[in-house]
Amino acid sequence: MLRPDTLALTALLALLTAVGPLSIDLYLPSLPSIGAALGASPSAVGLTISLYLIGFAVGQMVYGPLSDRYGRRPVLLTALAIFCLASLSCAASPSIAALIGARALQATGSAGTIVLARAVVRDLYEGPRAGRELSLMAAIMGLAPIVAPLIGGVLQTAFGWRACFVFIAAAGLVALASAYWLLPETLRPRAHQSAGLVASLTVVARHRVALTFIGVITASYAGLFAYISGAPFVLQDLLGLSPVGFGVSFALASIGYISGTSLAARIVTRVGLERTITWGVVALAGGGVGMVGATALAPGAVAGIVVPMTVYLLGLGLAMPQALAGALQPFPERAGAASSLIGCLQQAVAASTGALVAHAIGASAWPLTIAIALGGCLSFAIWIATQRLRAAAAAKRGSGRPG
Repeated sequence: MLRPDTLALTALLALLTAVGPLSIDLYLPSLPSIGAALGASPSAVGLTISLYLIGFAVGQMVYGPLSDRYGRRPVLLTALAIFCLASLSCAASPSIAALIGARALQATGSAGTIVLARAVVRDLYEGPRAGRELSLMAAIMGLAPIVAPLIGGVLQTAFGWRACFVFIAAAGLVALASAYWLLPETLRPRAHQSAGLVASLTVVARHRVALTFIGVITASYAGLFAYISGAPFVLQDLLGLSPVGFGVSFALASIGYISGTSLAARIVTRVGLERTITWGVVALAGGGVGMVGATALAPGAVAGIVVPMTVYLLGLGLAMPQALAGALQPFPERAGAASSLIGCLQQAVAASTGALVAHAIGASAWPLTIAIALGGCLSFAIWIATQRLRAAAAAKRGSGRPG
């Protein structure tokens, strides 16, 4: 078993967290081909993402509280087993309806990986140190959206879309074996909770400062999934990129996310969560507004989508891991429940946004552009509007008063 506070454990947690993004990003170049092969419209194919996100949200509501009671390891291993079986079902799907159903089941498995990786971090670390750990994990995990679409484009070109899901199933098996042999149990005996699911989630949902951080996470993540849902159709169908070309453009934009998380890992313990998040939400809003301007001035330019999205993802890398640390900080004994609530809201809003964007995509990129701009600007607005609330809570903690 790996020891806490080692790069090897961080890498393992990043691998587990990457299972979810991998199962989305790797098959993105295949979305148009899936529609053609299964006789489905773009909006129907988009449901393979939206229903995945809904299953991801529902699954997260269960895994966290269960892991608070029974431990991180057994719940995680069960989730990974579900993920592997569902991924093989995706590869064998004979219709778009079957694929959508298999994707929903796949999501309920991958939901456990991200919830429990975050809970393990909260078990072991606090405050800016937790933010640094989450940033390091995100930097390692950030390789997934760079490498996955490239691999997916090659698999699509050489073998067809079903090969993408076979590859995802194999990655899930690697994660399952790694977790079984290497991941220690981090839930301390004193932290086991006897409270029920609803009671645990209610405690988290009533914490106003935590909800501020969750609001930033949810809004910024919605912009990301607007891009994930709409970009394959905008960049390939409207702007003429090939599957491999789309994978390259997606990878280039993802460099922004790795840059943001890497920068955050270096600075957060010096400047703190608040300032790092502030820089992040400024970049989120700037990227969104920049994409609106580029779409208006150069509607046929690939760079008008990719460059502003790179700025947006830079902001996401700066802000989201730190916001996660801030949201989990007040709940050392309910880390699983807190992680569940964060993930559920995050994925439910992302699923709704992705479905709307996929449905609205037509002859222009405006539905995609507007959704990303709204995500960035709303993140900025939530953070600025709640500054006094967070400052008052920090003052109470400093004086030793509850709150």
